Amino acid sequence: MKKTIVSFLLLFLFGSLVVSAQEETEGAEMKKERDRDDVQTIFQDRTGGHYTGFSFNYVEIEDQHGMQFGLRGGWIAGHGLAVGLGGKLFFNESKEDDHYLPVETANFIGGYGGLLIEPIILPRFPVHVSFPVLAGVGGIAYTMEKDRFTDNSIEDSDFFLMIEPGVELEFNILKHFRIAVGAYYTLTSDIELEYSEPLYPDNPNIAPPNVIRGFNMGITLKLGKF
Repeated sequence: MKKTIVSFLLLFLFGSLVVSAQEETEGAEMKKERDRDDVQTIFQDRTGGHYTGFSFNYVEIEDQHGMQFGLRGGWIAGHGLAVGLGGKLFFNESKEDDHYLPVETANFIGGYGGLLIEPIILPRFPVHVSFPVLAGVGGIAYTMEKDRFTDNSIEDSDFFLMIEPGVELEFNILKHFRIAVGAYYTLTSDIELEYSEPLYPDNPNIAPPNVIRGFNMGITLKLGKF
């Protein structure tokens, strides 16, 4: 009887050691697999889901310096593809327009936005690239201040279709924080802006149809779970 009990205990102990060793091996393998899947960051933080980005861009409109402020966000599939929505507001610095006298200042303001698709190449590396594409609709207005005693009025406005591909160099700074430096090219349908009282009836246009087509560049701050 004693031999039977001892044999049972030894068998139980041996089985426990085998199971424990197997669990440790499987646990180590799972940890290695998680480590391979984790995103590498500059400061050793790792994660992987969705994000919100705030952008600040420089742009030229009709040879005048301008600014863009953007907001975008999306869901990230498999670390490598973000799908969501985005939009930008823009304006350029005031300029003189002597179409009406007296005229103090005039400038372009507007915005656009729509669907965002952003492939991300090698997202697990601390520094990598992405190719955001924004497509949708927008609007633009030409505002004028005809004298210093009146508020700005809208001389004309128009809506347009747009698509804006871009390329970004992205830095994984922290677990939930990335910085992207990018360049973008805005393509739009033809824009029609005309003076309400044109000096030259044969050419009432305020600006050419491609008034906001062209390059812009800037920085995007991204917060989220990557």
